[in-house]
Amino acid sequence: MRIVEAFKTAGHVVAMTGDGVNDAPALKRANIGVAMGITGTDVSKQTADMVLTDDNYVSIVSAVEQGRIIYSNIRKFVFYLLSCNVAEIAIIFIATLMGWPPPLTAIQLLWMNLLTDGAPALALGMEQGDPDIMERPPRPPKESIINRSMLIRIGLMTVVLTLVTLMAFWLGMHWRGVTLAETMAFVTLALAELPIAYTARSERYPLHRMGILSNRWMQRAVGLSIVLMLLVIYVPFLNKPFNTVPLGLGHWATLVPLILLPALTAELTKWAIRRSEAAHKIE
Repeated sequence: MRIVEAFKTAGHVVAMTGDGVNDAPALKRANIGVAMGITGTDVSKQTADMVLTDDNYVSIVSAVEQGRIIYSNIRKFVFYLLSCNVAEIAIIFIATLMGWPPPLTAIQLLWMNLLTDGAPALALGMEQGDPDIMERPPRPPKESIINRSMLIRIGLMTVVLTLVTLMAFWLGMHWRGVTLAETMAFVTLALAELPIAYTARSERYPLHRMGILSNRWMQRAVGLSIVLMLLVIYVPFLNKPFNTVPLGLGHWATLVPLILLPALTAELTKWAIRRSEAAHKIE
């Protein structure tokens, strides 16, 4: 018990394994008490937080790995949805301050939240984790799931998404009026969120290290989102309720760089984070 308390006082998350009655107090005091399922006594099993059914310590390592993957996927999910939704708020807010018409209608916002960014966000929960997830030190016990690093990344994504969407809206206003401008803003924001979902699959590794096609759920989610967006733009009876008009090749040539810019920014941010971590290790 004194050893457990010493480690906890030092800021560690302590797991204690045991099988006997005399182990019960330490199992209770530890952050995670692990009792042996085969040789363990009933007292130790009832006291512990987890029962190791095969009495194999390798199972503990597998459980820790799976727990880290789940926590990491929750962070990816939160980062992606907050980046997209805060950007939507910023777009409407800034356009209002500038005296512009709303770049996005209510039904367009609802469409994106329910379908366009909702499906990729769920696919992030199916990620298998980074290759070095078990080589990293444990996170600080008191660290929030939205830590300083994530706040910086969310802020950066919000700024870039807002800028490219307002740029698309401004170009549409100058070309052919509000309806085209709203369509271009809608398409830019909705489709820009899809490449960001790919980059959000890892907080540190570049996309090519993760494997672009390694998460089949992401392929399905992104493919579905693209098909739904094209239907809203090019199916005539959907144009009126969604306030859209068909886009030509010239429009797409202008929008594609704007759509890809946020994802490129996210990849450059991860590169900068890796460089910073490497510099700290050398020091």
